Amino acid sequence: MKTLEDQMSFYAAYHQDARNKATHFVGVPLIVFSLMIPLGWLRIDAGGFTLTAALVVASVLFLYYLVLDVPLGLAMGVVFGLMLWVTDPLSQAALGVSLSWFLVLFVGGWALQLWGHVFEGRKPALVDNLFQIFVAPIFLAAEVFFALGYKPALHEAVQRRALQMRADAGVGNLRGDLKSA
Repeated sequence: MKTLEDQMSFYAAYHQDARNKATHFVGVPLIVFSLMIPLGWLRIDAGGFTLTAALVVASVLFLYYLVLDVPLGLAMGVVFGLMLWVTDPLSQAALGVSLSWFLVLFVGGWALQLWGHVFEGRKPALVDNLFQIFVAPIFLAAEVFFALGYKPALHEAVQRRALQMRADAGVGNLRGDLKSA
């Protein structure tokens, strides 16, 4: 398994522009939130406890994030818990209402992220590595930690490696980079 530094460096290489990061701070949570709605449709009663696919997926990601980094994993656990709490009633709403919430949030989140990559002049990281979908949430949590002054050694290492990756890749202009996607 790759380390947190490895995964974040790869992701950071695609996310250096402040405007791109800003769109991701809204778009990524919207996408994660939206996905919990249809995952909440899949539910079973397990001895008086309702188990949903949203809870299972969030729990697996939470455990994965804990393996990568305990403080960041705990922060993501809080975020996932709040999202599960808010999305559960949306999952149980009438199908038309629930589906509408999912589609608006999901499409809106992706539109914001793709718009951010126009500023970046670089295709999304998931084009080169689909697993980056799972790195995005913890990357944003780490960015908040970095902004608050936590984990400065990780921040410095990630930035150094990300900039080196960009240099090694010879990041081109917007048209050239996006055409190769």
